[in-house]
Amino acid sequence: MSKAKVKRIFANLSLLLVFFSFAFLAGEVVVRMLFKDSVVMFPRYHTDVQYGEFTLRRIRPNSSFWHTSVDGSWEFETNAQGFRNRIEFDYEKPEDVIRVLSLGDSHTQGYEVRQDFTFSAVIEKYLNASGYEAQVLNTGVSGFSTAEELVLLENEGVKFQPDFVVLGFYANDFEDNLKAGLFRLTEDGTLSIEKKQHIPGVRVQNLIYSVPTVAWLSENSYFYSIFFNSVWQFFKDKLATDAADATAEYAVPTTDRNSTYEIELTIALLTRLKEFCSERGIPLIIVDIPRLSQDPSLPPAIQQIIPDLSDAYIDGAALLERFADVAEVHRPAGNRHITEFSHIVLGVNAAEQIAAWLGEENHGVSSPN
Repeated sequence: MSKAKVKRIFANLSLLLVFFSFAFLAGEVVVRMLFKDSVVMFPRYHTDVQYGEFTLRRIRPNSSFWHTSVDGSWEFETNAQGFRNRIEFDYEKPEDVIRVLSLGDSHTQGYEVRQDFTFSAVIEKYLNASGYEAQVLNTGVSGFSTAEELVLLENEGVKFQPDFVVLGFYANDFEDNLKAGLFRLTEDGTLSIEKKQHIPGVRVQNLIYSVPTVAWLSENSYFYSIFFNSVWQFFKDKLATDAADATAEYAVPTTDRNSTYEIELTIALLTRLKEFCSERGIPLIIVDIPRLSQDPSLPPAIQQIIPDLSDAYIDGAALLERFADVAEVHRPAGNRHITEFSHIVLGVNAAEQIAAWLGEENHGVSSPN
């Protein structure tokens, strides 16, 4: 190839790069002017991880990144396990340490909340202030379902020898259990493993975040974020539709806003999770994170049997109802997650329950299990 031809190719590529750079810059200006208040820069930073025979998502280990919306900016730090914790945890629990394992989705992970004000961090601070040496492992992952939380507990979480398990439950977990497709109910109502991998969007994220510029754009560019969020929502909706179609024969609408199959599947998952904890003498607390409507996430059909599904139930809607007119329960914009105030209320109530059990043990009274 002649030098002249090489120069022409290089010149054309340079012009193309300049064109796309100016186009991107123009798009950034337009989006900031018109949509800045409605666009969120919430990179997920998911990657794949092997838990036993299952392949799931987790937050990228040893990461530090920022989320930004019109409501504010929040820093995330993860440890070597991909948990939203600053310290590392060995499987072997230190002597005299009380360990709590928190399971959940983006609410538990703490979207739109500072690291030290998630309900997991609040539980830890409360117990430490009460004279205990506590470690609370925040294993929450955005988009996680009860099914994925069950797999994490059975195959990884239990290795950390938790004394207590706290499960944060939000209304979209019903749909997420369908989308995950890890478990299904057989015709006789038995919970059966359907597949052993659920990593939506992970392969794409592994690819794009290997390019340093993309990671920077995801935290700083409104133009990039509106494009990525739109594509992400499209495939998220498609996954939900496909999952609902696959269970259509069971999905009979109910007045609880969820199908009969969704409710029965969730009950089966919670039952297995409770049995797993009970067999190991680990008390289980379910934290019911309130909907935007301020209603409980768990419908009456499940609330009626909650004593069979947990050792303690934190009704977030009831707890936060009295503050609805004086404090923000959910963020007013962004993705409308619960606020730091809500995390504090829920965390303190969960910690008080744990402290009460620990106090009973210290006085010779047996714990729930």
